[in-house]
Amino acid sequence: MNKLLAITVLIAFLALGAESFRVPRQAEEEEKGTIATVVDSLKSYYDQSVGTASSYLESIKGYKLEEKAKNLYDDTVRAVSTYAGIFNDQVYHILYPQDSS
Repeated sequence: MNKLLAITVLIAFLALGAESFRVPRQAEEEEKGTIATVVDSLKSYYDQSVGTASSYLESIKGYKLEEKAKNLYDDTVRAVSTYAGIFNDQVYHILYPQDSS
């Protein structure tokens, strides 16, 4: 009886030990579905569009358009403020004429 118990315990230990040496199965590669293919192609188109826009932006920065736009804005503000001052003076003199007597 003791031999039977010893053999049972030995087999149990071997079974538990053998279970820890199992090699996990590798996941089978699944084929991409239609949605995955569409999403991948949309991602590639998006990445390509972002790259193209970035290259255009870099080429535009080479033309110094920001500096030219700032100069144009400054000149326009200067001219408009001058003409607004002249218009303000004309309206003031129309509403409040000065007597030269």
